[in-house]
Amino acid sequence: MSTTTETPGRAADPGKGERVADWLDGRLGIHTLGRKYLRKVFPDHWSFLLGEICLYSFVVLILTGIYLTLFFHPSMNEVTYHGSYVPLNGVRMSEAYASTLDISFDVRGGLLIRQLHHWAALVFVAAMFTHMMRHFFTGSFRKPREVNWLFGWVLLFLGLFEGLFGYSLPDDLLSGTGLRFVNGALLSVPIVGTYLSMFLFGGEFPGHDIVARFYSLHILLIPGVMAALVVAHLILVVYHKHTQFAGPGRTERNVVGTPFMPVYLAKAGGFFFLVFGALSIVAAVATINPVWVYGPFRPDQVSTGAQPDWYLGFAEGLVRVMPGWEINLWGHTLVLGVLIPVVVFPLLLVFIGVYPFLEARVTGDRREHHLLDRPRNRPVRTAIGAAWISLYLILLAGGGNDIVATRLHLSINTVTWTVRIAVFVLPTVVFVVTRRICLGLQLRDRELVLHGRETGVIKRLPHGEYVEVHQPLTQAELHTLTAHERPRELVEHRPDNAEERETVQP
Repeated sequence: MSTTTETPGRAADPGKGERVADWLDGRLGIHTLGRKYLRKVFPDHWSFLLGEICLYSFVVLILTGIYLTLFFHPSMNEVTYHGSYVPLNGVRMSEAYASTLDISFDVRGGLLIRQLHHWAALVFVAAMFTHMMRHFFTGSFRKPREVNWLFGWVLLFLGLFEGLFGYSLPDDLLSGTGLRFVNGALLSVPIVGTYLSMFLFGGEFPGHDIVARFYSLHILLIPGVMAALVVAHLILVVYHKHTQFAGPGRTERNVVGTPFMPVYLAKAGGFFFLVFGALSIVAAVATINPVWVYGPFRPDQVSTGAQPDWYLGFAEGLVRVMPGWEINLWGHTLVLGVLIPVVVFPLLLVFIGVYPFLEARVTGDRREHHLLDRPRNRPVRTAIGAAWISLYLILLAGGGNDIVATRLHLSINTVTWTVRIAVFVLPTVVFVVTRRICLGLQLRDRELVLHGRETGVIKRLPHGEYVEVHQPLTQAELHTLTAHERPRELVEHRPDNAEERETVQP
């Protein structure tokens, strides 16, 4: 009989799990990384959830897209449909369209997954757009986050075309009409337009390769690039630390919030299921892109009332409201009615991408910024953003000028000319009004800081005068309202009135 004797003071042998953890940490540095980054502090604010909606809808897109690839056939070979959707039985169509009908009517859960995928795509682009506007209006794109802003901008740009490629895959009449629009845009490019069209479609429109080519781009190339950009985007967020709004105890050198593990991770996990659940409910009750109603694409047919998804509606609006101008140069015809919108469309997006560098150059501000601005404290930037959004919305209305005219019982010429005029007038008006509103809100904040909040209580002074009692702001409220640089519009020269002077923290 053998016995085991432990040496006094010697620790017990580590368990199997601990040995595996030590082995991994010695080769991958997991414990060191986890100790450093799992306790990373993240501030709390409702607007920060917009970025999480982007991430979670992207995850839903990946999951549902993998499921759909198991049943979709990216081929334009013609077949005769014999399936569950009786109205189209015996109709000649492409394999892509036939497989889309099979997914919708014969694959268990296929229609739900198709609609979940499409709704998630719409929410993904909308969340990216809103997320970038939050960064724009609060100034979080400033040094040192310019590169991360560009990553987000490229994600938005790729998301627009990823959506275009995605809803073109079913090869239905609606998507075919959209591809006809793409073909016209390519043909309008001087000199090389014909070559671009032939290269994209593999011959004359509609060709026989476009679905297979878009399929490769849609499920492989663009998602891979976007996934890499998402990872790089998140790494830079952790590296630069999260921005935060001004408040007591918050400076350019610290972050006030909750640690990533376990508080923020638990909140993020719960929010993921909320987003997933909300998208699932919408997909279950709201029909989107019913391709069986449109029928298969045929070059000799056009879908009436055809509208692209909302995020590309402004591009179509540029073409619809542009006059059909043409000029002839050296025996070549330039279709300006299409060429000018093709040039303006990317310029509107490029302006968003380069704005951080434009603002830094104009203002000469080269400092690092980790505290966010209140939009009212940057009236010019806020006015520029509001003007851009107004231009986007008016062009979006122009993209549906026929629908607007029909629903409002107006002449389509009236709607078109209204949009043409509004393209130049509305952004200017919005810029001026927004800037004045911001300055007015700053004056209101100034009165609050100097005199306090109105209470509605009227008090009679000993000499008979009636005054309203003001309640002084707390130190926290004063800090929030004054922790910014005062814009030039409100810097006034008051050398003789010391009581009216302000001290604004930089």
